[in-house]
Order: sequence, then C-alpha cells, then structure tokens
Amino acid sequence: MANVLILGAHGHIAQLAEKQLLRETDHHLTLFLRNAKRLTVSDPTRETVIDGDATNQKEVAAALTGVDVVYANLGGKNIEAQAKSVVAAMDQVGVKRLIWISTLGIYDEVPGAFGQWNHQMLDGGYLETYAAAAKVIEHSDLAYTIIRPAWLSDKAVVSYETTEKGQPFKGTEVSRRSIADLVVKLINHPSEAVSHSLGVNQPNTDGAKPSFY
Repeated sequence: MANVLILGAHGHIAQLAEKQLLRETDHHLTLFLRNAKRLTVSDPTRETVIDGDATNQKEVAAALTGVDVVYANLGGKNIEAQAKSVVAAMDQVGVKRLIWISTLGIYDEVPGAFGQWNHQMLDGGYLETYAAAAKVIEHSDLAYTIIRPAWLSDKAVVSYETTEKGQPFKGTEVSRRSIADLVVKLINHPSEAVSHSLGVNQPNTDGAKPSFY
C-alpha cells in the first residue's frame, strides 16, 4: 500500500487513474486540485481532497506529508512554473518519485507529415512551454518518469506501446485509458522507467494525423 499524491486531480486521465487505483489497489490517494468542489470523492476512507495551486510550493509541500509517489497531471501556460514548484516542494519534503505528464513533440521527435501537422496544431509557444517544464524535471534529482502521450482519444481501449527519448515517436493517437493504465503500472512498480521519458502511442496508428481529425 502506497500513499499517492495526484496533482491536477480533476483532469480526465487523472480521474481514470483514480478509479483504476481504487479498483485494483489498496493505495491511499490524495487528490490535489484548484476548486476542490469540482471533484466528488468515490471512497472517503481512501481519498483525501486538498484545494491548492500547484504553483504554490508551500501548498504542494503541505500535501506531500507521508506521500510515496507523486503523479502530476498538470497543464496550462504556467506549466513551467508548476514544474519548478513541484520539484522544489518534493526536494523540501524529501519525496523522490514523480510521474509527470507532458506531451509529444517536446524534443522535436515526431517525424514526417504527422510531425509537421503536430507542430502546426501546437503552435503559439505550447511545445516550448512544455519542453521547458520537462527540462526542469529532467535537471532535478528526482526519480522521475515523463510521459509524452500521442493525441488523446476517449476510446474504451487499453492498447499502447512506448518509445524512449532519442527515438522517433510512433503512431498518432492513444486513449486516455491507456495513459491512465501506464500511470497505475508505474505507481505500482515505482522502480520502473526511472529517469526515462516515454513516448506513448496506440500501435498501428501511423499516419499524417490522428483518425479523429
């Protein structure tokens, strides 16, 4: 049994991971989000909700008491500031294991026509901001895993493969359920994929863009 802190717990993938963790494990979950009233707790005996801002190091540090694993499902234009706050808070408290959701394309690793399409769709500083946040994580002394999902679907399927940093990204899409499943596996096996940055896609989805575009 582990104590897991989920940052950005209102996110769709985070809620899928939460349900899977409650279903398949005995872990205790601390759900951290802004405006906590948005979230309905499934199991009050195993879940604690904290209303907080991930850019506030003090609030994150307070939520880290007794935590074994941090899963960050954060986003937004201030993602680099959130990364700095999370790293500083984890260093302050002495928690090491971090699972960090990022996005594909932060290393210019998406090849071909899909890579061009992805860059056009995520223009306006989005990739640069997420790349800067990933760099904060990678330059820390944390036991991190960065997850770079392909374009996300709500398909009721769990099917995925991974690529490493430095390898060309594969495929164009992946289900949110698949990313949640990978997160749960890493929480359950925290020594796996440490210091790795994993591209995640559904097999056999190569093309110029995702099927739903």
